Order: sequence, then C-alpha cells, then structure tokens
Amino acid sequence: MSQRRRPSWAEVRVAVLDCGVLSAACLLAYWLITGPRSHVYSLSKADDVVGGLWAVIATVFVYRDSYERSMSAAVSRLEATLVSFALCLIYLIFLPFQPWALAVLIGASTLTVTLLDRPEEVITAGISTAVVMVSAALSPQDAWRLPFLRLADTIIGVAVGIAAAWVGLRVLRPRLKSPDS
Repeated sequence: MSQRRRPSWAEVRVAVLDCGVLSAACLLAYWLITGPRSHVYSLSKADDVVGGLWAVIATVFVYRDSYERSMSAAVSRLEATLVSFALCLIYLIFLPFQPWALAVLIGASTLTVTLLDRPEEVITAGISTAVVMVSAALSPQDAWRLPFLRLADTIIGVAVGIAAAWVGLRVLRPRLKSPDS
C-alpha cells in the first residue's frame, strides 16, 4: 500500500486561498441572483432560489486551476447552455412542462451538442435542460420565460467565476510567498 504525499505549506496556502476565493465568488453569484436580479424580474421566490443555485453551479464549474482552463470551461458552459436555452424555449413557448418532454429535450440537447462535435458538453447540456424544465414544473406560469432567466443566471455565474479565477489565479496567487522557497 503506497502512502500519500503530504502537501507542503505552500500547497496548503494555495488551496486555502482557492477555497476562499471560490466560496466568496459563490456567495456573490447567489446574492446577485436572489437579490438584485430578483428585484428586476422574479417569477417566484422558489424560482429565485433555483436561479441562485444555478449561478453558483456555473461559478463552481468555471473556477479551475488555471485561468486558461477557466476560460475554456466558461465557453463550454455557455455553448451547452445556449443549446439547452434554444430547445427549451421552443418547447415552452407552445407546451407546458411534462415529464416526457423533460426526457425528450435532454435527449435532443445531448444529440445536438454531439452533432455539433462537442461531445464534452453532453453532460452540461443535459443538466441545463433538466434545470430549465424542472424550473418550468415549479413555475408553470409564463414558463417560456424560464430559459431566459436560466441563461441570465448562467451568464452571471460564469462572469463571477471568470472574475474570481482572474483575481485568485492571476492577482492573489502570485502574491503568496512560499516559506519553502
């Protein structure tokens, strides 16, 4: 049985910094959706909370171990969300939430990103579609607006995640002085 290597103090400090930056970014993303955005447009308190959760998920999804990987994750997240947005909007303009439609739209979103040669986005497109459609089950009144709200939540979460990655990885990390070096 091999033993795990203990992290150095420099690695621990970087990990604590990253956790702090990501935690603060998630709080900011949640607050932006459940606070200011909900004052601009809100379907319900429950929908605002789902939107806050969605923004937090986007923030976590984007914050990676390098700024370049964070940017790549942001593009991937937005592409998959746009596919989901389009399919769900088309459906919800004409029909209300139905469990069978949830399944069909998840299949259609994953097929679409696969055919667009973006198979790495299958999971994100499927999850995005599930969130929009379950939101439509929770807030059936004007459900066609939900793809717009979830897209806005995603954009805000991605923007917060990119800003956090820039601050954490490009501004704060380089300022950490290693006692080991």
